[in-house]
Amino acid sequence: MTETAIQARNVTRELPGPVPVTLVRDIDLTVNRGEFVAVTGPSGSGKSSLLYLLGLLDVPTCGSVWLQGRDTAGLSPDAMAELRLASIGFVFQFHFLLPEFTCQANVEIPIRRLGALSDSQARKRAAELLDSLELADHRRKYPDQLSGGQRQRVAIARALANDPPLVLADEPTGNLDTRTAHLVFELFRDLAHRQNRTVVVVTHDAELARTADRRIHLVDGRIVD
Repeated sequence: MTETAIQARNVTRELPGPVPVTLVRDIDLTVNRGEFVAVTGPSGSGKSSLLYLLGLLDVPTCGSVWLQGRDTAGLSPDAMAELRLASIGFVFQFHFLLPEFTCQANVEIPIRRLGALSDSQARKRAAELLDSLELADHRRKYPDQLSGGQRQRVAIARALANDPPLVLADEPTGNLDTRTAHLVFELFRDLAHRQNRTVVVVTHDAELARTADRRIHLVDGRIVD
């Protein structure tokens, strides 16, 4: 049986003001467990806005976002933050690794924030994730000692730190060369198809988008394809 991972039901997001700005409008979208979805569209079409709504970083003006069958509408900010930390991994165009911490320590941060593992278990979990992404020799290095592709793989390891069923990525290959970008997309495909995670990636690269299971195309805040 197909399991729904994330669902947007008639979601609209407007920014209030003398002239309200609509970021996304009337979005109905269902993404299943183990599915790899690419979100495309021109600049300003609402791609990142949709991703932030799906990732509970923003809340709809109307409509609702359901995560694993749970309606997130009405959750307190603290409950929303706890749900994000436990269930969603984020990867961004800029890796946002903390420069004063080693790669290992960067991956441990969300594990320690969640507090479900002991210190020794957190260290082991972070080391295993870095090893699985072929970064075993770089665990004690700092972000500025790594290449762009290596830093993005550390960011992916950090996104997976709490074993989330949902991974969201916003232009994760925007600063990478073509070869490295394809390798990152292969990692996302592996997360979906071999690890049964749900992966939603915003990308401007149509060639990379074609490697996903499904493409969602936005124009002016609406799904058109």
